[in-house]
Amino acid sequence: MVNWLITGGCGFIGLRLLRFLLGAASNHRVRVLDNLSVGTQKQLAATAEFVKVETPSQFQDFSRGRVELLVGDILNEEIVSIATQDVDVVVHLAANTGVGPSVQDPRSDYLTNVLGTFNMLEASRHAKVKRFVFASSGAPIGEVTPPIHEELAPHPVSPYGASKLAGEGYCSAYFRTYGLETVALRFGNVYGPGSSHKGSVVAKFIRQALAGETLEIYGDGGQTRDFIYVDDLVGAIHKAATVPAIGGEVFQIATGQETTLQELTEQLLQELQSAGISDVTVRKSVPRLGDVLRNYSDTTKAKDRLGWKATTSLSEGLKQTINYFNDELVVE
Repeated sequence: MVNWLITGGCGFIGLRLLRFLLGAASNHRVRVLDNLSVGTQKQLAATAEFVKVETPSQFQDFSRGRVELLVGDILNEEIVSIATQDVDVVVHLAANTGVGPSVQDPRSDYLTNVLGTFNMLEASRHAKVKRFVFASSGAPIGEVTPPIHEELAPHPVSPYGASKLAGEGYCSAYFRTYGLETVALRFGNVYGPGSSHKGSVVAKFIRQALAGETLEIYGDGGQTRDFIYVDDLVGAIHKAATVPAIGGEVFQIATGQETTLQELTEQLLQELQSAGISDVTVRKSVPRLGDVLRNYSDTTKAKDRLGWKATTSLSEGLKQTINYFNDELVVE
């Protein structure tokens, strides 16, 4: 029996992980810590039955099939101390995400991604949590010739990359100093069902296409990314939480496929047309500050040490994501 805490558990990846854990054969019990700045209780309720808790005395409902929701912020030391009580595994997803917001407000990015992560690690240490899985990114590496792998020296370009690098550093220190089994996962560009509120390129482009708006590519479209379907990512998180003897490690979690933004757009337009959505216009504009030109990962270490690899093709993933967005519009 494993007790899980998912920070940011009402968000895109958190809800997908929650769905996976509650559907798994093993006896998982889950607590969610979320400040509801992005995800909502309504979205959580659509995924699982839950009970809202505020104090440790209410944690008696920490049982299989029912989720505990603790509403609070990872910057609140008291809240994170309460949240980590009786927890075996912490999956730390709560974060400011994306290069753009970090460039606009680097202080906010620092507070959430660095101080918030420190608070979670410190609370986990005192609560004797067994495994701490940290959601990182390829952004700490910065502008290098890909593929990105775990032994490259990091040189972050954006404040977001710097904040995630700091989180990785603290994870390493807490493993080597205190013995907390930390595992940092550098996510590729995640997309999939549940991402309707996201500002990432796939979600934004689908949302704009359905609204009849123009899709805007920053730069010439030659910049590359590694797009990973959310269910593949969730499988990697589960592996990182359960595979033994990987404390202190960092893993690239992506597909290993380099895709230009132009190629992504063309594939997306094909899938949109198959779904009955045509006459989508695309324009190109000036590049954004902080964006790296090429980014994809070598996932050999994840395959060898975690026994994991992505299996969902880009075309299939885009198709499932478009279907989700269409269904969301019908519900609305």
